[in-house]
Amino acid sequence: MNPVSELAFFALLIRLGSLAATARELNLTPPAVSKRLSQLEQRLGVRLLNRTTRRISLTNEGEVYLANAQRILKEIEEMEHQISSSRAEPKGLLRVNAPLGFGRTYVGPAISGFAKRHPEIEVQLQLTDRPINLPDDAIDVGIRFGDLPDSRLVARKIAANRRLLCASPNYLRAFGTPETPQELAQHQCIVLRQNDVAFGTWKLTKGEYGESVKVRGALSTNDGEVALNWALEGHGILMRAEWDLAKYLRSGRLVEVLSDYQTPPADIYAVYLERLNLSAKVSFFVEYMRDFLRKSTDGPTKRLPLW
Repeated sequence: MNPVSELAFFALLIRLGSLAATARELNLTPPAVSKRLSQLEQRLGVRLLNRTTRRISLTNEGEVYLANAQRILKEIEEMEHQISSSRAEPKGLLRVNAPLGFGRTYVGPAISGFAKRHPEIEVQLQLTDRPINLPDDAIDVGIRFGDLPDSRLVARKIAANRRLLCASPNYLRAFGTPETPQELAQHQCIVLRQNDVAFGTWKLTKGEYGESVKVRGALSTNDGEVALNWALEGHGILMRAEWDLAKYLRSGRLVEVLSDYQTPPADIYAVYLERLNLSAKVSFFVEYMRDFLRKSTDGPTKRLPLW
């Protein structure tokens, strides 16, 4: 007997509450239903039901079997629904979370175009200064930077990205340009308090050599846009994502420093729960975000490969 059919048979039997009612539902005789139940119990090696002439009741093993049967059948139903609708026109509510600065500059405008293209979609955008926990919060898609520690999430890279060190030309003329990471300790550094990164510690690598530098400065904030404006106004050296700096580096309002060194990964990902992997609204939105960032004129001029 097909295992899924056995699960469905047992769940139906419990829902209807009697062998006779199950027999009528399946267009079988009561003895045929009783025999099918006995074969299931024999295969499992346990009794699932206590049976009398008037009623049936679950044994302890039957309760465990029923609970798992209902869960598995529901998951199969959801999977089939996702597959059948995965390429359908997306519709319904899509809840998106993104970092404050990147969300304002890129995700918000992308959602505007996405909503015009798919009018049956309703989008709620939540901008926060730190990522939220998708398994625990009512969010469908999160936009994240860098490594993703939660293995329960599906992560699709939507843009390559680097963190860069930069400062305004006025600051560098006044205080000089650092040539080594150690020299950062002698400079005013604009420190960004975000996520769980160690406050005021910048990690830089060159080839196989890496080090952590404790930096300091008169100004610190948890808002990336504020920190960026301070850098533009000449208050010090800032570490920030290339997507936030690109247009200012092109215009010359900011200058990259220590360009031979790399900082921790900062590629941009769309993350979501595995059960949404075939959701039309999620897959369409992720593809739209990738295409939007690829065509953005405000992004980095050097396009790094997505994969």
